[in-house]
Amino acid sequence: MSVLRKTGSGKSVDLQGGLVYSTEHGRMCPECRKPVAQCACRKAGPPAAGGPVRVRRETKGRAGKGVTVIAGAPLDAAGLADLGKRLKTKCGSGGTVKDGTIEIQGDHCELVMEELKKLGWNVKRSGG
Repeated sequence: MSVLRKTGSGKSVDLQGGLVYSTEHGRMCPECRKPVAQCACRKAGPPAAGGPVRVRRETKGRAGKGVTVIAGAPLDAAGLADLGKRLKTKCGSGGTVKDGTIEIQGDHCELVMEELKKLGWNVKRSGG
């Protein structure tokens, strides 16, 4: 619920206020007014179980450098971060977790697929 107040010129002003973008925190959530990384209202559950975990290699927007992308893992944000850390250690490479996917620097598709199969997940290679 938004609280509005009329100004002298007849315009409505949102009294909750809050930042839309900050150079310190980046994007802000419009619902809870916190940085998107710390958003409390974005409680999207893990993807529906039963679907395969997709592993692919991407180079788009990375100046030709390849990364291994893992998508569709049935985990929440904390579980993805933990799995990402374990996979980065196993591959001996850097990477990140963002938007529900794990990105590992370099072409490590086969190694990642083996590790995910050990967890008992249905894993498929996508994109070639």
